Amino acid sequence: MSEYGAPDLVQAISAERVPVGAVALWWLGQASFAIKGSGGRIVYVDPYLAVSDRRITPAVFAPESVTNADVVVLTHDHGDHVDPKALPGIAKASPRARFVAPRPIVERVAELVGGRERVVAAVSDEAIGLDGIEVLPVPAAHEALELTPQGYTHLGFTIRLDGLTVHHTGDTVPFEGQVERVKPHAVDVLLVPINGRDFYRTRAGTIGNMDYREAAEFAVQIGAAVAIPMHYGMFRGNTVPPGYFVTYLADVHPEQSVHVMGRFAKYVHVKG
Repeated sequence: MSEYGAPDLVQAISAERVPVGAVALWWLGQASFAIKGSGGRIVYVDPYLAVSDRRITPAVFAPESVTNADVVVLTHDHGDHVDPKALPGIAKASPRARFVAPRPIVERVAELVGGRERVVAAVSDEAIGLDGIEVLPVPAAHEALELTPQGYTHLGFTIRLDGLTVHHTGDTVPFEGQVERVKPHAVDVLLVPINGRDFYRTRAGTIGNMDYREAAEFAVQIGAAVAIPMHYGMFRGNTVPPGYFVTYLADVHPEQSVHVMGRFAKYVHVKG
């Protein structure tokens, strides 16, 4: 039996034919996604593929199987986002892939992927163009904004691909100016954490994110066409049922569309 949850998923992603005017997403667990546009280009965000006893959800597939990455976007230097076990294998299997990372962690990522020339430094509010894929970084506050002389250490990213816009918040709590930065991006699909934070987790060293109410309000305020919750179901003691997010939106903002992805499932969003 394979130690991976969906070892053949990479082949399925490669074979997927995305219609014009649509984008396909696969949830790989935690904050990890694969995104594919109608032109066939594939973006991975925070691919966390390490096999670990700490995981509730198994790793989806082996890093060495990721032969189809065009761009790998990394939001911040925590092990379930910049995975030191996954990135070397992905870099070797996808030799043409470029890795986008916050400028303060570029050297760290370069060591993992085998060279500085493969890494693109991301700076807040400065768009990056990579062979038809536009990546627009925005700050993220993993409980607090962390600004160094090189820039923000934690970022979210808006990814524009073949006319569709996906916004991945990164790990973040709400902060002043966040909505105003992201709303003009006209987000089709929002990927947003819901695991929250509390005194006891913070005291134990677990850095938190938006809770399900905050995530729901953010989705509504930026005008996202559909909101997809993430960053749950991976580690015991740091998760929340996604139904809380759905129920809150149904009760308070029934006009907001939401989609809960199954483990390693696909979602195709057609622009309305």
